[in-house]
Amino acid sequence: MKTTAWALLTLGLISLMPAPAVGQEQGGQERPLVKLERNYPNPFNPETTIPFVLSEELWAEGNRPVVSLRIYNVLAQLVAMPVLLGTGEPLVGVELEWNGTGNYAAYWDGTVRDTGREAASGVYVYQITVNGFTASKRMTVIK
Repeated sequence: MKTTAWALLTLGLISLMPAPAVGQEQGGQERPLVKLERNYPNPFNPETTIPFVLSEELWAEGNRPVVSLRIYNVLAQLVAMPVLLGTGEPLVGVELEWNGTGNYAAYWDGTVRDTGREAASGVYVYQITVNGFTASKRMTVIK
């Protein structure tokens, strides 16, 4: 049952994802404009950090990328919205300023939103959306 739920969630998230945002590097190779890294520690208990990298090209022509990060359980229910490390601002429609490197990180304290209780052990999916482009990865909570 859990395997089936996970497979359906993964297929559902993948089918909803637009093509990844890419830019052109010198030499004709493509590189991602948005790169979602593995959370650490993984598995984690009770909190985790989720690094992500945004290409400088996202700030072209004075624009600022709009970033949202959400965590879902295997039933595709919203569990949490992590905060941006350094500011503590929830990553929901946040316009980021260029920090000189493009490296950012989010923090999740391992609690379920609006309840304050710890998330159950299991597999979760974290999904980042930047200017309409989406990427997702899975993480494991072990108690």
